[in-house]
Amino acid sequence: MLYLVPTPIGNLEDITLRAIRVLKEADLILAEDTRTSGKLLKHLEVQTPMQSFHMHNEHKMVDRILEKLKAGQRIAVISDAGTPGISDPGFLLVREALANDISLETLPGATAFVPALVNSGLPCDKFVFEGFLPVKKGRQTRLTFLAEEYRTMVFYESPHKLVKTLGDFQQYFGEDRGISVSRELTKLYEETIRGTAKEVLQHFTATAPKGEFVIVVAGR
Repeated sequence: MLYLVPTPIGNLEDITLRAIRVLKEADLILAEDTRTSGKLLKHLEVQTPMQSFHMHNEHKMVDRILEKLKAGQRIAVISDAGTPGISDPGFLLVREALANDISLETLPGATAFVPALVNSGLPCDKFVFEGFLPVKKGRQTRLTFLAEEYRTMVFYESPHKLVKTLGDFQQYFGEDRGISVSRELTKLYEETIRGTAKEVLQHFTATAPKGEFVIVVAGR
């Protein structure tokens, strides 16, 4: 059995009782960064063995993990924060597990884009999740395509690229497009800045971005 287990994106109280039970009962936990996850597991008093599983080794690891699963091991996959497979490792293993008729159980739980979308004040009955934009190749093409999107759009961005991305949004979507930027969700310094593309860009140009960001953009 393969389990996908969401972990807190900041506040350690945001883990379910079911997630804790699964992590304790698993034979092995695949963790994006064993040092980061080790702190959480220690806090939860989980003593299950861990193994590193991240974007740089997942292709090499899949066959070995499948062998363990076929042998009957219960393996749980976690990322540093949030739900595995959402802009984190997980999809490749899920695809191969299903192709090999291995049972899969995905637990509900923390993920950053849902609270950011809901508290943005923008329509959330229909939306598209874009994750991280291409850094170079394909970026302009993607932005040109998204300029015509009528649904609310959700993006992830790092602090050192936030201002550039907001500038691109103003250029491609127009300075009056509604935008909401949430940072450090569930943490002590959680903050959401809402306004037009121009206003939000001005704010983060004057205030150095810190933390992890979710950007929610109104559709056309």
